[in-house]
Amino acid sequence: MNAAEPRRRWWPRSVRARAALAAASAAAVILVGIGWWVHRDVYGEGTRIAEEQAQEQLWALVDQLNQGVVPVRRNAVPYEVVASGRRSAVAYGGGMDDFDPGTRHVLPAPSEAWPGLLTIRPIRIPVRRDDNARDRFDMAGRTYMVMSADISAEELSSDKVAALGVAAEAKLRVYVVVLPHTAEAVTKTTDRLLLRAGLVSLVLIAAVAYFAVRRALRPVEAIRVLTASVTASDPRERVTVPATGHEITALATTINTTLQRLDNAAAQQRRFVADAAHELRSPLTTLLASLEVALAYPERTDWPAAATTAARQTRRLQALAEDLLLLARLDTRTPSAGPETVDLTALASRLTEQYPLNERPLTLTCDSTAPAHAHGNPDEYERLLRNLIDNAARHAAHRIQITIRNQDAWVVLTVHDDGPGVPTEDAERIFERFVRLDDARSRDHGGTGLGLAIARDLAHRHRGTLILTPRTLGACFQLRLPQAPTPAEK
Repeated sequence: MNAAEPRRRWWPRSVRARAALAAASAAAVILVGIGWWVHRDVYGEGTRIAEEQAQEQLWALVDQLNQGVVPVRRNAVPYEVVASGRRSAVAYGGGMDDFDPGTRHVLPAPSEAWPGLLTIRPIRIPVRRDDNARDRFDMAGRTYMVMSADISAEELSSDKVAALGVAAEAKLRVYVVVLPHTAEAVTKTTDRLLLRAGLVSLVLIAAVAYFAVRRALRPVEAIRVLTASVTASDPRERVTVPATGHEITALATTINTTLQRLDNAAAQQRRFVADAAHELRSPLTTLLASLEVALAYPERTDWPAAATTAARQTRRLQALAEDLLLLARLDTRTPSAGPETVDLTALASRLTEQYPLNERPLTLTCDSTAPAHAHGNPDEYERLLRNLIDNAARHAAHRIQITIRNQDAWVVLTVHDDGPGVPTEDAERIFERFVRLDDARSRDHGGTGLGLAIARDLAHRHRGTLILTPRTLGACFQLRLPQAPTPAEK
């Protein structure tokens, strides 16, 4: 068991549940960010409104004092008017009366006055030991933003100074406490509404994501059910391609393409097995018939001829078995060039000198201007060239020409014969396995039908190509291989 598996048991296996969880998580992050922004904005707006109200009240109180009128205690915000040289407050209200400022003022008296100047600063409301009951706003011991404006009694008339009950040279300061209670209350209410709306939104988003993914995955489930019925022996089933044009359409198209390739491969394998069985049965039948006749009539049998026929058919069986084994190895090996460097010019020259041309009078020549090096296996290169020469020798009338040239970064090798050539429509079919054209169906001289297929597979294995190039006379096979650097002389 994977060590990380127990840690992920909490993670849902269903794609629908995972999508819903991911959507809800993303929405939660976004909603938290929006909620925090709204919280700050609402609280800031509430505080600004409270400051504006406090400022309005402050200037209203200043106007009353300038008229020599003592403000009433009833007020929307806590305020206090203190004067230098006076122990008790000149006026107070809006909640400050809970501190009994008539006996001793709560906020500090001014040492100097700055008439007409508005100031705002944090001030801590003191806690008095003789307070028996808590104030209505619970301000004692807490720090608030306090607005203040100063008035000089010297600028007032004697009647107004007397009405206010202060000395003629006194300095008055009006305090208004900015209460955040309203802003806090509105913010708390907004937070509760946002929390409820956020929870409902998360549930709705998760549900919508769950059912949307569930609906989107219906074609995938249909594809899964259908592909589960596909077997290696019968890959003919095809999935339905949705007409929506989204990613599932591409998935269905890819699966159908893969199934088609499997179907083609299975059909090709069946044909290969059938062709191989047929090719093996033909020499075996000839060999068995020859031996049975010889055994039935031993006194009338030409035993040297029978042995020659048996040896020829045995050699055909051996060649066919070797070709089949080589094709099996090529089908299971990764196409790659070996680390060795092979001189194709030297290899072609050696094959030209050693190739047997005893059955028919043919001329085999090799034309090359310089060494041509390529990476790969020397034995595989020799098998490739020998197959091309064998094919040319079966069809040539008088001459076979091998040409090797270095062109840019490629080695180009051609094998050209002067035989009847290959029809254009069969230029690719001749590279298929067990394919013989109409003029090459002789089992004795037509080969096994695997030589060109093996040659092309060997060319592909060495990152090269093998094609049939058009010619007015005969057939010309062109082999292109990546050129390798010339080995350093030792």
